[in-house]
Amino acid sequence: MTAGDWRVERHLGSATSFHARVLPDPVRRTIWWFEVTSPAVALGSTQRLDAVRADAAAEAGVEVVRRRSGGGAVWLAPGVVTWVDVLLPATDPHWVDDVSHAALWLGRAWVDALGAVGVQGAEVHTAPMVRTPWSGVACFSGVAPGEVVVDGRKVVGIAQRRNRAGSRLQCAVVHHWDPRPLVDLMELSAEDRDALVADLTSSATGIGPVDPATLVTALADALVRASYF
Repeated sequence: MTAGDWRVERHLGSATSFHARVLPDPVRRTIWWFEVTSPAVALGSTQRLDAVRADAAAEAGVEVVRRRSGGGAVWLAPGVVTWVDVLLPATDPHWVDDVSHAALWLGRAWVDALGAVGVQGAEVHTAPMVRTPWSGVACFSGVAPGEVVVDGRKVVGIAQRRNRAGSRLQCAVVHHWDPRPLVDLMELSAEDRDALVADLTSSATGIGPVDPATLVTALADALVRASYF
């Protein structure tokens, strides 16, 4: 499927296989839409595997994978999160050398896409990164430039991997926000789990039961029709 000069590819499989994918050579404008077939915890690039209770994850049938981007863990589950990676060549007009500002244009596209599917009040976080005591544990505790919030609560997380050829901007859009499945698997005390649940409940939310295919199409249309500088 193509939308203007953006190619949209839909992939079904495991979080491990998706995170193992490498940027093609050459990089072309592409949207990778990933649908996981089972729940997974995607750890941030600096987190150790033992940040997750391996026995509990195995018992629950939850895959544990470390991504090479971002800080804290992200919960991925069918019907709960829409996972989209946006591939951008280094020669693209949207390319920004400054990593701290490189996702702003994409956040603005997400705002347009969310508005097109009926999600009101979405805004791009343009201020410096907001870190909390828990953002190194769970990604949605903090918010980075380019990420999207509704009423101050994060709904779209964006991390990025890049090389000389281009970048892979990894986006997670939450439909139904329940921090407990992720928190219950983290290697934390009961007291800290309760504190993290409270933090995530106030820092993030979901966009509701929007059809993922409709959402991805809206993003592709937004990327085609406008420039986001």
